[in-house]
Amino acid sequence: MEVTVHRPGELTAADRAAWTAMQSKAHLNGSPDLSNPFLAPEFTLAMARVRGNVRVAVARQDGEPAAYFPFQRSRTGVGRAVGLGVSDCQGLVHRPGFEWDARGLLRDCGLAMWEFDHLAAGQDAFETGASGRFASPVMDLDEGYEGYLARVRARSPKFLRSTLAKGRRLSRDHGEVRYVHDERDPDVLRRLIAWKSAQYRRTGRSDRFAHDWITHLVHQLFHSRGDSFAGVLSVLYAGGAPIAAHFGPRSERVLVCWFPAYDPDFARYSPGLLLHLHMAEAAAADGIAYIDLGRGQKQWKDSLKTRELTVSEGWVALRHPMAIGHRVHRAPVRALRNTVVGRPELFGPADRLLKRLGKIRAGRQND
Repeated sequence: MEVTVHRPGELTAADRAAWTAMQSKAHLNGSPDLSNPFLAPEFTLAMARVRGNVRVAVARQDGEPAAYFPFQRSRTGVGRAVGLGVSDCQGLVHRPGFEWDARGLLRDCGLAMWEFDHLAAGQDAFETGASGRFASPVMDLDEGYEGYLARVRARSPKFLRSTLAKGRRLSRDHGEVRYVHDERDPDVLRRLIAWKSAQYRRTGRSDRFAHDWITHLVHQLFHSRGDSFAGVLSVLYAGGAPIAAHFGPRSERVLVCWFPAYDPDFARYSPGLLLHLHMAEAAAADGIAYIDLGRGQKQWKDSLKTRELTVSEGWVALRHPMAIGHRVHRAPVRALRNTVVGRPELFGPADRLLKRLGKIRAGRQND
């Protein structure tokens, strides 16, 4: 096997086509998680436009491409998954039957270690370094929208009945409810970003859009248009005004829930849940197999899901001082966060504290 490392923009058209073909056929070859849009060449290329340290390792066997491994590399050789912190699926995209040695791959890439937090299932070589495994809820659409509704209704009839009733009340109170699955108005995208930033601050979370590179990445993906990959802005309108929106990437088979938000003035109508039901209907009509709601247990995800994927976090490393130092620094932080998030008796008080701090911070900004 020969491994070469490239800047994403240096990949040939043939390499990009081969990478896309591996994704397109992944569900037929027993690796459906590789169909995720975060593993697409378009996402890696967009990341390379906003972060200069993105690279792609290409593995070839008998002169033919066998695998593509995107990563980010620091000057000291510490590697991380592309978009770590915002990417909801990570790993190596490969053809059927391809096997690799994780540490050998690190050496070929000039890495002391590689860190991940949403490793796709089936990446056995990397999973040996997993420190935790987590559920990623999914809305299955392979039986169509009516099939999805039937699954949800069988599990939680009261939830579905009350949500649809709120949609009818919204229409009575505020005028026609309209849904646009693929909105192309950049002003609406900017409004979504403003809603999401306010939500982060209101709930005491770190505002991702305070980082310019994330904002630029979202705008890059918004303008990505193709059959195998696109950035999709979905919007729910009431009385002609947007009240809820979501932006996320989609591949041929998977739409990822990435940045959903809504106007808090309409909170009593559950506009986020209504939006996701409309998204499911439109995505099913487009041939999407499932919507990935992303890692993390939240009540709205539990209400909408039909099953769960499993993603892993951790790292693989060589015996190298930089790898040891990085792990010593990162491991306690991860362990504390996962302990709090994974235990309701700890998460509830922590969540309430963050929201109180968010209100205090918002009050100071308004003074």
